[in-house]
Amino acid sequence: MQYLSTRGHAERKPFCAILLEGLAPDGGLYLPAHYPRIDDAALTRLRRAYHTQGYAELAFQILSLYIDDIPPADLQALCAKTYTAEVFGSGKIAELRHLEDGLWIQALSQGPTLAFKDMAMQLLGNLFEYELGRRGEQLNVLGATSGDTGSAAEYALRGKKGVRVFMTSPHGRMSAFQQAQMFSLQDENIHNIAIEGVFDDCQDIVKAVSGDLDFKRRYRIGAVNSINWARLLAQVVYYFAGYIQATESNAQPVRFAVPSGNFGNVCAGHVARMMGLPIAQLVVATNENDVLDEFLRTGVYRVRSAADTHETSSPSMDISKASNFERFVFDLLGRDGARVAALFGTALARAGRFDLSADVHFAEAAARYGLASGKSTHADRLETIRDTYRRHGVTLDPHTADGVKVARAHHGEATLPMIVLETALPIKFSETIVEALGHAPERPAQFVGIEDLPRRVQRLPADVQQVRAYIERHCAPAD
Repeated sequence: MQYLSTRGHAERKPFCAILLEGLAPDGGLYLPAHYPRIDDAALTRLRRAYHTQGYAELAFQILSLYIDDIPPADLQALCAKTYTAEVFGSGKIAELRHLEDGLWIQALSQGPTLAFKDMAMQLLGNLFEYELGRRGEQLNVLGATSGDTGSAAEYALRGKKGVRVFMTSPHGRMSAFQQAQMFSLQDENIHNIAIEGVFDDCQDIVKAVSGDLDFKRRYRIGAVNSINWARLLAQVVYYFAGYIQATESNAQPVRFAVPSGNFGNVCAGHVARMMGLPIAQLVVATNENDVLDEFLRTGVYRVRSAADTHETSSPSMDISKASNFERFVFDLLGRDGARVAALFGTALARAGRFDLSADVHFAEAAARYGLASGKSTHADRLETIRDTYRRHGVTLDPHTADGVKVARAHHGEATLPMIVLETALPIKFSETIVEALGHAPERPAQFVGIEDLPRRVQRLPADVQQVRAYIERHCAPAD
């Protein structure tokens, strides 16, 4: 399998090359040259593998379709090492839990940092260590987080041989628990950088550094955000797991509702659907930062400034530049790299927006690709948390509540199962749970007192040069 850039760069690369690279040389994102198709017989084999051998085997079989430069036995061992009861707290990984008529929650937050990002990040950490070991190289991972990516990456990469992590986050914009998870880590290979700005500032810095090819090569910069294809690929697996649990035959379609800010989680669903998984609809749930909902309703993609990016009670979705959206638009526009480069590389830089409302392809977002959307507000989150707890005894985190609210709006009298992807456990957002329910959520024993631990974090302005200088101070350049 070869990989290409969404912006049309001529070079094609194998999986392990893009694993360590992040952005393509032209600033685009990598995608496979084609999506492997899953026919009825193949889906039956995957169904059998999941039921008889578990999530790790399902992951191996799906990843094998995209990774042909790691020996199969090694890839299978990496999956088996990653998806264990010891790592995820139970042998029932990505379990489907019934909430109400036709509505299910897929439990994705049982990993070390209590967020769905662990599902991919734990595998990514093992892939990094494996490939760097094969090459005898080191990698400096630069990332941006609005909350959960940072802790998931750091817990997956702490102590890994050959890897340093430089994680940027918006100063004061994460929950107290999220900050404590990251900043309390004392591992020498983990560097937390609190940026004076919003998540989009952090993401812009990561892209600027990754786009400086000389600096990137000199300091061996890699990516851990979902701009890294390997992370998005790992997320494809749980769509298959959710579908298999919700159905008894391959003739049954399902729908997924996905809380989304950066479009990475729902983009994995798009990939699964392109492979042939019977997904009738992918419902994108946003919070007040509704750039994705606005596009899917109007065809206008309009990024917001830092001043216009709302600080909400579902902070991991406080994003106004959805990086992974470029991957979907690439497919939507018939994989026209030159046009994607004009939209994401030129139009956004010049005008901060582009308009596809009159484009014949825009109608296909719903008709051909099954995308729908909805928006949830703070009041919606509180009411959904209260209602779900009152009727079902289930406590939702605010992001999952956004997903449930929008899922219910789209579910109606439909008979197809609607699967809401869980985002995190409620303890990560205790203040909002207390506001909604009047009491704090349950806290896992390993995180008691985490907010009181010593912190290791560097605060910097939203300035690319200062972040570059920080990396230079802590890394030796490549020979």
